[in-house]
Amino acid sequence: MIIDDAHYDVIIVGTGAGGGTLAQKLAPTGKKILILERGEVMPLEEQNRSNVDIFKKELYHAPEQWFDIAGEPFAPQTKYAVGGNTKIYGAALLRMRERDFEAVTHHEGVSPEWCVKYADFEPYYTEAENLYQVHGTVGADPTEPPHSADYPYPAVGHDPQIEEVIGAIAAQSLHPASLPMALTRQTDDPTNDSEVSGINPALQHPNVTLKTSATVTSLHTNPSGREVKAVEAEIGGQPYLFLGDIIVLACGAINTAAVLLRSCSEACSQGLANSSGLVGRNLMKHRLSSVVQLSKPNSGKFQRSVYVNDFYWGEEGFDYPMGHIYNTGGLLQDIIFAESPPVLSVLAKMMPGFGLQQMATRSIGWWVQSEDLPSADNRVRVDSKKLYVEYTPNNTEPHERLVYRWTEVLKTAEKGMDKSLLQMSGRHPSGEMPLSVVANACGTCRFGEDPATSVLNPDCRTHDVDNLYIVDGSFFPSISATSPALTIMANALRVGDRLIERLK
Repeated sequence: MIIDDAHYDVIIVGTGAGGGTLAQKLAPTGKKILILERGEVMPLEEQNRSNVDIFKKELYHAPEQWFDIAGEPFAPQTKYAVGGNTKIYGAALLRMRERDFEAVTHHEGVSPEWCVKYADFEPYYTEAENLYQVHGTVGADPTEPPHSADYPYPAVGHDPQIEEVIGAIAAQSLHPASLPMALTRQTDDPTNDSEVSGINPALQHPNVTLKTSATVTSLHTNPSGREVKAVEAEIGGQPYLFLGDIIVLACGAINTAAVLLRSCSEACSQGLANSSGLVGRNLMKHRLSSVVQLSKPNSGKFQRSVYVNDFYWGEEGFDYPMGHIYNTGGLLQDIIFAESPPVLSVLAKMMPGFGLQQMATRSIGWWVQSEDLPSADNRVRVDSKKLYVEYTPNNTEPHERLVYRWTEVLKTAEKGMDKSLLQMSGRHPSGEMPLSVVANACGTCRFGEDPATSVLNPDCRTHDVDNLYIVDGSFFPSISATSPALTIMANALRVGDRLIERLK
């Protein structure tokens, strides 16, 4: 065991939406900060998706195996790199809706109330939107929550391929809105991420140190288990110990839970911060399906730009939330869509001789995303060195209704459109993403007031351990139907303010 001879005020584990955002927030304090990242800097040629064949899925899968509820192995679509999963996300940064912070009755159960409300998050949403240079427009979406300020940059324009589609959708008394996007406008890597806006600014401060290829394996506490004294990591095949006063986990909801469960001791036999027995439980990851239209040839490499929330809270005759719809952008740069070749294969059968790349450049894609509900049976579990993701989808009927409803919207839209834009096949194949797509995983260390029913307090400090915080998606008690990235960033800024007070 090699013991690092430095002592840090704060150790942050992970550089994604939570860890990277928190690092830039704390860097100006002058406190000695260590950031540990298990990956390396992602090569620019992989970041610029115009140069990458996204159907080579191994580029965006972790080099390890996890196991499902049946014990079958799978390779998770998650990125270990400086910037974490924000290096491969779609850069759409949406706020949760006001009502998402309250208890909401769904078709199959209740989405629980948050202990912190939208009004508490709102200034941090605004701060995060400015930090990540979000391009958007307020007002077109009837579900849009109150904003204290407009987006810092105007919304991106729609690609000509979908401009007419959007008009035909709006003609059905629906409200397509510009998708808020985090952009740098740089040609070599136009999407903004937590390396660009989090880690790089933090490293401009001499008090901040980043160590890459550092895989954290466990946390070591004092004899009572009430305080973390050291972080153990493996670097170059050697175990290292790093000593710090405040420890922040931001490894992603699945890996953070795994670190805690592996940090057993005499005082914490079921894992660290797990007196409630809830570490790893209540895993959520969205119901996510792709729906594809045939189109005339396109580049396959244009920005996603539009979303529709008219069915977010349901529709006439179905008074339960259904979810959120947004376009994929060009299918050759949507990394999640790399998991959907069977959808394109349905179209390819109609056009013999076409491969995945050719079908992708003759298609317009849509994502249909619905909330799944927390369940204690959906969980992360570790057994020896194996990591299990035991997940059974729920809230199925609202998601299936939304896929069907959106397909009908597209069919109606196509009837009145220029036939030169869309090749009228009458077919809109769809497919749900497999378990391996874990980018939106949340909920494994939920926050709340009661230590018996939550792992973290409202400030995202563990109830059991005084100096241990979590700022990735683990803290979510419910996931909403919107993508969680902006809420993770906003929460990291909120927790950052609490830590700045504590560090004074």
